Amino acid sequence: MLTLQLLVSGLANGCVYGLIALGFVLIYKATEAVNFAQGDFMMLGAFVALAFANDDWAGLSFWIAAPLAMIVMGVFGYLVDMAILRRMFGQSQIAVVILTIALGFVLRFAAGFVFGHEPVSLKSPMAGQEVRFGGLVLGLDEVSIIVVTVALTMLLWLVFARTRLGVAMQAASQNQLAAYYMGIPVKRIHSLTWALSGVVAAIAGILFASKGSIDPSTGLLGIKAFAASVIGGLGSLPGALIGGLIVGLIEPFASYYLAAGYSQIAPYLLLFLVLVFRPHGILAQIHAKKV
Repeated sequence: MLTLQLLVSGLANGCVYGLIALGFVLIYKATEAVNFAQGDFMMLGAFVALAFANDDWAGLSFWIAAPLAMIVMGVFGYLVDMAILRRMFGQSQIAVVILTIALGFVLRFAAGFVFGHEPVSLKSPMAGQEVRFGGLVLGLDEVSIIVVTVALTMLLWLVFARTRLGVAMQAASQNQLAAYYMGIPVKRIHSLTWALSGVVAAIAGILFASKGSIDPSTGLLGIKAFAASVIGGLGSLPGALIGGLIVGLIEPFASYYLAAGYSQIAPYLLLFLVLVFRPHGILAQIHAKKV
């Protein structure tokens, strides 16, 4: 029974990592850039939802606050690309990476200045609710995280595989000039991708804050989520979820069966092994550039 409890807890945490990793993959699939501020987007989305929902702020219902936070983060992601990332057009990928790292520092500082550094929790109807399966007692928040993550991963995969927008995003990534000549509004596509990434980050933040407490340093979870996206395959949406689940499952089992310190190093040890033996990840998606 303890093993099942650890399994469910690991799956819930892994789904949060997977959702943040989905944001990494979305940006990478559409722009071939890596947004190292994705974890901070998640943290900011959680604080925005908290500002809408908690009584000390707007005091709205959770079911109103959550969609509003998603909209705010979608607009924020769009504006980040339109106002900042577009100015980096033609620059090296390293410059974009450094820019997103700096953006993460700015977001953590801003969140600490506005909301403080004390851990806070989001008022959620899922908090304290339990679901029982035989002798197994699960938190409704953990079950919700797992269900929402699987559904969102499937939806995003369908968007990329079956819709004109998804095909346009992939075309813009493969060859921006050719996509432009084919009538694809490349800059707008990039901005929409960043907006979608912001929405996904908000969902991850809302689910995470519903399960536990958040503070500005929560954005550093993005580092672990990036490891998950690389383990699963940086170009694969299902791979992001699988990588997140693997990282989430390793932590509780390593902490219980080995020692608490090993739970922190285990995901990065796995990342090291994956990079050595399968550099493109578990579900590698390697495409030849069209010239």
